[in-house]
Amino acid sequence: MPGKRATRLTPDQRREQLVQIGLEMLADRSLDELSTDEVARRAGISRGLLFHYFDSKRDFYRAVVRAACDRFTAATEPDGSLEPVAWMRAFITGFVAYVLEHRRVYLALVRGAAGSHPAVGDIVGEARETLARRLRDGQRRLGMPDAPRLEPASRAWMAFAEEAVISWPLDEDDDAARDELCAFIEASFVSLLGLLDRPRALAPR
Repeated sequence: MPGKRATRLTPDQRREQLVQIGLEMLADRSLDELSTDEVARRAGISRGLLFHYFDSKRDFYRAVVRAACDRFTAATEPDGSLEPVAWMRAFITGFVAYVLEHRRVYLALVRGAAGSHPAVGDIVGEARETLARRLRDGQRRLGMPDAPRLEPASRAWMAFAEEAVISWPLDEDDDAARDELCAFIEASFVSLLGLLDRPRALAPR
């Protein structure tokens, strides 16, 4: 299928268009398989013109990954005016909903981007750290004192939550299973806070 004919766009509009095409393509392929030739063809421009807007293939990959991560962190930010428990539940619900809705893109990022292309690992890491900071914020909102292990624990919990959402057996429209998943992740967070509050619980006898 031939690419559509190019329309006249401003440089910012063209960059946005090319990044959007890259995001759409990530829905059915890995970052390794993201072809700049195909991106250019879908935009109706030459591959050479694509590199007028991006310095290199690496630069284009970074722009696509940055856009995906920015959308993820924006979509999972709870309303700051909510009460502490509602705030934490909104964070968990938003996280689950976004990953389920964009599962293939999310997999391409967290399981493929950093390993396949170390040049974008810092961007994925920043997004994960943003979510980990929200967990630490949630802990403080709940009135619990800072714990020395909170920072590494929040990162470990994020990895746990990611795997739970990606692996949980449910159909796209299975609201009961989705609610069960959210409750499971919430319970794991409450358990984490309990362990932080009792640092000697697992100490050798």
